[in-house]
Amino acid sequence: QVQLVESGGGLVQAGGSLRLSCAASGRTFSSYAMGWFRQAPGKEREFVSAISRSGGNTYYADSVKGRFTIPRDNAKNTVYLQMNSLKPEDTAVYYCAADRQRITTPQALGVMLKSGVEYDYWGQGTQVTVSS
Repeated sequence: QVQLVESGGGLVQAGGSLRLSCAASGRTFSSYAMGWFRQAPGKEREFVSAISRSGGNTYYADSVKGRFTIPRDNAKNTVYLQMNSLKPEDTAVYYCAADRQRITTPQALGVMLKSGVEYDYWGQGTQVTVSS
């Protein structure tokens, strides 16, 4: 069992930055690929970013590419979402998720992580609000 706890959300002006953290319980964090998703009011959940268990492969939605990064620290059982140049359309509840990575091919892994259907654990979410 893995528990995920997100933190770091808040209110920020457009153009500002936030760093979200997702802390995982347990001793097998390095076995999991990690993803970030978000859901805005009235919209479906959407993929934001993901990282392989080793950190060697990262994936981004087109809408955040060049603005967001997803570092992870396996020693601290934590994955981050560094969000820069924030826009009002980034306003959403952000969720982290863990996938017991079973795929090693980077391309196939990316397809699976972006789909959102194979993750084993989800956090409760943290609100990010970007004002214009």
